[in-house]
Amino acid sequence: MGGVETKVAAPGLAGMADLDVEVLIVGGGMVGATLACALAGAGIAAVAVDRDDPVRWAALEFDGRASAIARASQRVLAALGLWADMAPHAAPILDIRVTDGASPLFLHYDHRAVDGAPLGYILENRHYRRALARRLPALDDGALIAPAEIVALERGPARVQAQLADGRRVRAALAVACDGRESPTRRDADIRVTRWAYDQTAIVCTVAHERPHRGIAQEHFLPAGPFAILPLPDGAGPIPDPAAPGLPPHRSSIVWTERPALVDPLLALDENGFMAELEKRFGDYLGALAPVGPRWTHPLSLSHAATYIAPRLALAGDAAHGMHPIAGQGLNMGLRDVAALAEVLVDARRLGLDIGSTAVLERYQRWRRFDTVLMLAMTDGLNRLFSNRIAPLRLARDLGLAAVNRLPATKRFFMRHAMGLVGELPRLARGEPL
Repeated sequence: MGGVETKVAAPGLAGMADLDVEVLIVGGGMVGATLACALAGAGIAAVAVDRDDPVRWAALEFDGRASAIARASQRVLAALGLWADMAPHAAPILDIRVTDGASPLFLHYDHRAVDGAPLGYILENRHYRRALARRLPALDDGALIAPAEIVALERGPARVQAQLADGRRVRAALAVACDGRESPTRRDADIRVTRWAYDQTAIVCTVAHERPHRGIAQEHFLPAGPFAILPLPDGAGPIPDPAAPGLPPHRSSIVWTERPALVDPLLALDENGFMAELEKRFGDYLGALAPVGPRWTHPLSLSHAATYIAPRLALAGDAAHGMHPIAGQGLNMGLRDVAALAEVLVDARRLGLDIGSTAVLERYQRWRRFDTVLMLAMTDGLNRLFSNRIAPLRLARDLGLAAVNRLPATKRFFMRHAMGLVGELPRLARGEPL
């Protein structure tokens, strides 16, 4: 299969059949391409290779998901010159309301309790990808080769070499695996993975509603799992409902966690039947609802690599860790990997060190591993605590929500943690250049 390059214009890359770079990124999705932007923007020649056609990145039917962008992640994207293109399509999260079923007790996060700026943003993945597709070609030291397939990756004592299906070779000092939870690169490096599947599947869709969401993200904990209502920017065109003729549709992204046995019957319902089931969980506080676009499903699981590094190899994003979406932290953890790894590599290069050496990569692993294990434990624990009907547990968790809600200092800490502002922040996460 021949590769179509969206950009190969770095001085040492242009016009070459075989490519010599500093970093080879296996996987050019949101994490991989963002890493390519970070490294190229700092003068480190980086090539990302991806099997998917970039033309599909911007297509709604390719990926209907939206992602939560925490405050620290937004700073990373702004520092990399990506946020200006994303911002018009992002909805600010001003408040977060967490409820447990029909309990009157709740937890409320208010952006005014921190510094008045949004707690984060909700952005459709297609707009993230479009921004990457525009930014990467503007960087002299960055390239994306796609669609292309790596058929062999050899890691020698001093270099790595990838053989592409079209016959070309890419040589680099370091390979970074950003090729997802089932990462072939991680598997070929014999890196063990701890994993388990949750008895849950996420149904993802978008709905229009009569009343504005006012930037409030809702998380309802139900016995099958969390039901999240995430604010999106208003769409174009009227809501197809006589309750609000001619008004631009206020929109929200839905992440509906359900038992797998119920998912196929739910998806088999016609539009009216599906919306009736959704409305039982959504409620009527935003008025009339109408579907926007198709529905997607994603089985939920946890995975964690035994190590994030191997000789001449680093793991980032889902290749290193995959978590439950209960706190919306999956992409944010991947962007923290990007910020930390980019800083480690840039600092090593400035000191004249071998950026692919074990000593350099160990700094990246030390930086990221504790933070990631903590987040994996937190999301797994929250899901297990709230996704059940056990009466004593329900009473304890409801009282816990109410207690945190009445402790301003504790609540601010949890808010700052969710915003990615706790711990040792990389320069990009502080909004500073590399």
